Amino acid sequence: MNKRILLFATVFLLFVQIAWAQTKSKKFSSEGEFTSNCEGPAVDDEGNVYAVNFARDGTIAIMNGKGNASFFVTLPKGSTGNGIRFGDKNTFYVADFTGHNILKVDLITKNISVFANEPKMNQPNDLAITASGNIFCSDPNWKEGTGQIWHVSPDGKVKLAAENMGTTNGIDVSPDEKKLYVNESVQRNVWVFDLAADGTLSNKKLLYHFEDGGMDGMRCDVNGNLYIARHGKGEVAILSPEGKIIQTVTTIGKKVSNICFGGRNGKTCYITLQDRGCLETFKAPTAGREWAMMKAFAKNNK
Repeated sequence: MNKRILLFATVFLLFVQIAWAQTKSKKFSSEGEFTSNCEGPAVDDEGNVYAVNFARDGTIAIMNGKGNASFFVTLPKGSTGNGIRFGDKNTFYVADFTGHNILKVDLITKNISVFANEPKMNQPNDLAITASGNIFCSDPNWKEGTGQIWHVSPDGKVKLAAENMGTTNGIDVSPDEKKLYVNESVQRNVWVFDLAADGTLSNKKLLYHFEDGGMDGMRCDVNGNLYIARHGKGEVAILSPEGKIIQTVTTIGKKVSNICFGGRNGKTCYITLQDRGCLETFKAPTAGREWAMMKAFAKNNK
């Protein structure tokens, strides 16, 4: 009997793995609603999805669970959003790549303020955030093929965390907040740093190098796997904490730019497609790190 149960369990796990191997994304929002700078999906505590550059650059849209989109806010003149990250249930931060700012948006009042500004920033691209509110910002210089990482403290103080890098883009923190991951779009490298409690980065190591295609945004799940938007390849690559490709998810569009986790159990992935001007979605086997962090934060602050 035990052998039969073991055999059944083995076959079932194999079936699950095969099913996961065939995963493809599907339509979420209507094609053509966003500009070619469609980026930065993020999900609030109620399951609404936000993304930047809806209808025109400099805007942020809100979408319900069915993908119906509408204007949420328009950013200040001269500002264009890229990555979005939630700090708590009523606040999200936006990497403003034309205004060289980190913007802070209040979901209740829709008030927009400059949380951090650094004149030495090239083009703030994507954000990662810890449970205590430390923000890390990727900052590529596309013209020069270089980049850096900035650390923004919970009170908005900015300091350079890493320099002399390639075109830094996707960025995230590991579930235990002891590692920081960042990728370089042009060089096709994924790097991992040791992350100290004060935001200091050290011990930079190459986690993975892609031989072709580009990279854009990326997010961690609760197991520490990285979901990497492969811009131009039409796929999302899932990379283990050990630096092994677990699987790839094929997307409808080719220019997948960013990703986030949401849904009822945090296992629904939303991705932005710059060539289709919309969002697509697929199911992941595990919940996202930021989604779990937000749920824990909401539970502790009831």
